[in-house]
Amino acid sequence: MRTITRVGAFGAGLALTFGVAFGIGNAVGPVDAEPTAAHDDEHGEPSTEGTDAAATPAAEPPGGLQISERGYTLVPPAELPRAGEPTDFRFRILGPEGEPWTDYETSHEKDLHLIVVRRDLSGFQHVHPELGADGVWSVPLTFETAGDHRVFADFAPAGDPDGGVTLGADLAVTGEFTPRELPEPARTATVDGYTVTLEGDLAAGAESELTLSVSRDGEPVTDLEPYLGAYGHLVALRAGDLAYLHVHPQGTPGDGETDPGPEIAFGTTAPSAGDYRLYLDFQHEGEVRTAEFTVTAAAGDGTAPDAGHGGEDGTADHGGH
Repeated sequence: MRTITRVGAFGAGLALTFGVAFGIGNAVGPVDAEPTAAHDDEHGEPSTEGTDAAATPAAEPPGGLQISERGYTLVPPAELPRAGEPTDFRFRILGPEGEPWTDYETSHEKDLHLIVVRRDLSGFQHVHPELGADGVWSVPLTFETAGDHRVFADFAPAGDPDGGVTLGADLAVTGEFTPRELPEPARTATVDGYTVTLEGDLAAGAESELTLSVSRDGEPVTDLEPYLGAYGHLVALRAGDLAYLHVHPQGTPGDGETDPGPEIAFGTTAPSAGDYRLYLDFQHEGEVRTAEFTVTAAAGDGTAPDAGHGGEDGTADHGGH
């Protein structure tokens, strides 16, 4: 049977372009610096005063657009990595009191998920750092290409009634920069001999179902292996501002109800018309692979998004597809 997970909506965010060396990430200070006081703003559900709440349900706020949220602050490293060179990537999460936060709830088998991607949505990596006694997270990491990257820390602070939070910071990777266009939307992606097929369409403001089917050599893969407690793991990023969403399918491997492939289904709601990049992690024969797709969300009335929706804000311009 297919298992469907409701994907929360992205919100509007700040569009940034290449050339901002280290961006707001460096504004917080290096790992070895004294902690910077964290913002103490609370972000509750959007107000429905004066509106029909039943007709317009509150959207879940986007993740990864802020370096500091709900009192937690991501402090990236001060030293800029160089493309192609292995690095011990080190960073901290500061708590509401401005001290390194060291108490986390395990979420999908890990205390923290670190996502890195270049701002043109290439070079995606999903890794799991280790937390030191000094409150510094570290992980071996190699940035394959130069350019402005976005670093996302996805975690659930222990004891926080509001649950998980995703923080984001910009990071400049030094070296010779070669720009890349956002790949055109496509229904299939191949990785290491596997073919992943996408069915379904996104529509802004409307719930849609996307089904991802895994096959190899023309045969469906029906023995996907658990990865982070599920058979599939999805990260979705909106082109331009990199609004972030990190979800897993419902169901538990071995629960007698969740099939290990070939299909993994997600319920999604795009917050706006335009381009998105999807990254599906799946594990088979002991190795995790990532299939990547560009999808275009149509306007909420089912019409295609306006041509030329890209431009200086960094969103790719693919015309009227």
